This record gives sequence, C-alpha cells and structure tokens, in this order.
Amino acid sequence: MTTSPLTLRLGAALDERAAFADESHRTAYRLLNGFLEGVPDVVVDVYGSTAVIHDYADPTDADRASVEATSAYVRAQLPWLRAVVLKPRKEADPAVRRGWLETGAAGDVATRVLENGVWYALELLGHRDTGFYVDTRGLRAWAKEHLAGARVLNTFAHTGSLGVAAAAAGAARVLHVDLNRRFLNVAKTSYTLNGFPIRKADFAAGDFWTTTSGLIRRGELFDCVFVDPPFFSATSRGRIDLVSDYHRVLNKVRPLVADGGWLVAVNNAKFVSGAAYMALLDRLCEDGYLSVESTIPVPADVTGYPATRVGDEPTDPAPFNNSTKIAVLRVRRKDARTS
Repeated sequence: MTTSPLTLRLGAALDERAAFADESHRTAYRLLNGFLEGVPDVVVDVYGSTAVIHDYADPTDADRASVEATSAYVRAQLPWLRAVVLKPRKEADPAVRRGWLETGAAGDVATRVLENGVWYALELLGHRDTGFYVDTRGLRAWAKEHLAGARVLNTFAHTGSLGVAAAAAGAARVLHVDLNRRFLNVAKTSYTLNGFPIRKADFAAGDFWTTTSGLIRRGELFDCVFVDPPFFSATSRGRIDLVSDYHRVLNKVRPLVADGGWLVAVNNAKFVSGAAYMALLDRLCEDGYLSVESTIPVPADVTGYPATRVGDEPTDPAPFNNSTKIAVLRVRRKDARTS
C-alpha cells in the first residue's frame, strides 16, 4: 500500500507532538502548522478533547483535498476526540467563519483547558478565532513567573488569558480592557475556574484610546502593561495598524507604566519582518527611557519542528522565531514615579 506525501507529513507532525497527547486530554497545542509543515491552507489546534481545523482555502477552490484529508486523518488518528470543529477562514459570512461541528455535539466541545497549572475558559464556536492562542504560551509562562504582587493592565484583553496568567502569579491587581464585553465574560469564567475573586471594575469594556486616556488622566500606574492588539481595527477614537501605526499604540500606554515596570509588546503581523519590528522598538528606545529586556519565543508546536518544517514565514521573523513577535521592554520614567 502506497503512503501519500500528505499522509507522511501529517504522520510526522503528529509524531512530533506525541508528548502533548497525554491521557488527560486537557491541554492546548498546535497539532499542525500546514503553512510551514507542507499541508497548504490548513492549521489544526487541539483544545482538550476538541480539534479545531482552520481552513484557509478559498471557498470557491474545487481542489480542497488537503483540508478534507487532514480532517479525516486527524479523526482517524485521534479517536479520543469528542468533537472536531471546522473554521473556514475565508468565507464571507461571519457566522460561517465561526465554524461548525464536523464531529460531535455542541455539548462535546471543550469549554476549558489546563496550561501550566492554570485553567482557561474556552468559547471555541463564539467567534472567528478560538479565543485562546497557543502561540503566546511562553508569554503566559513569563507572566506567571514575574508578576507576583504586580499591578497589571491587560489591553486588548480579548478572552483575558494574559491577565489570567498574571492573576495566577498572584498579581495585586489585573485590569482587563477590551471593546467586546462578551470576551471579557470568558475571562471572568477563567477566574471562576481558578477560584480567583472577580471585581467588576477590573473587567472594563471600552475603546482602547478612550480607556487609556481616562487612566492617564487619573494618574494610574501599572507595573506591567500588555499590548497585544489585532492586526487592524478602527473606531471613532482611533486606529490600530500593526504595519504602519503600532508605535502610536505603544506610546499611548507608556505613561501608564511605573518606573522600572514592563511594557510587553506583541506584533503578530505576518508581513512585518522581525528586523522591521526590532527597528521600530529601537527607535522608541532612543530616548533612553525604554529598553528591550528580552524576547519570548513561540513554542515549537506552533513554529513546526526541524523534522517536519518544509516552508518559511512570508517574511523573515529573525531575531524572533515566528511572525508572532513578543518583546518585553523595561521602562524608566523621567519623574521616577512608581505609584
């Protein structure tokens, strides 16, 4: 019996991730990065006992063999999966992009995952993405390690995973800010899963520009500010553009970071090279009040492994290892304020 090149690639990808597939089936990881592992148009993430297949193929493309073959292979090789969700990323209808069940019933879809001892709530069919991003696993680990006793501002919080990790570290306060209250409700559920107290004021639904202006006017300071915005968005108050205007976002939050604190800046624009992003950060550091303390790599299940990787990123991410570029900046203030 002949084994197809596609099956060989899928088999190699699953073999490299064997350590993730323990018997508890509670963790989250990337099972396949098809763009870098030779299976065009397909990315597969696993959340506990649910697989999410991201289908990037054109919906009018008659040749969808790789998507269909990947789905069939995953279901055959991981029989313990209770649900398989397909998300067609290029469909015009937003409701369709949220995905549908290929296998299982609604009650079979995972509602939480455990990572580094912390529970995170899931709403896998609630929006186009999954809401919990495996590429920032290292950043959540950094937060849990560094933010005990800290005051934390989680801008563009989405479902709050970075702030949840900070709360698990024992942060003194975590303020989550996001335009969408529904996402913040997922963050609250994560708090409940972990037994963290919920203060309504710490989950603020509002525009980034308006909310941060209010915090600045009140003179509030934080020991760490997370900035992980979407690729592009615009409201009546301002625009987010990771390609051309990201410096405006970072400069907006600089007054909110206490002396000696951290500004954690994430740029996941695939067509912004690592060199271009680092050049932007270097320009921001020229005044001497910001410095790049470290970068945080994306885990290997997301980037692909040496034995499975056959493709390259659209642009060179170096000195980062992936298009999700994570930099930890240390902040000095002219007024030396810490509180």
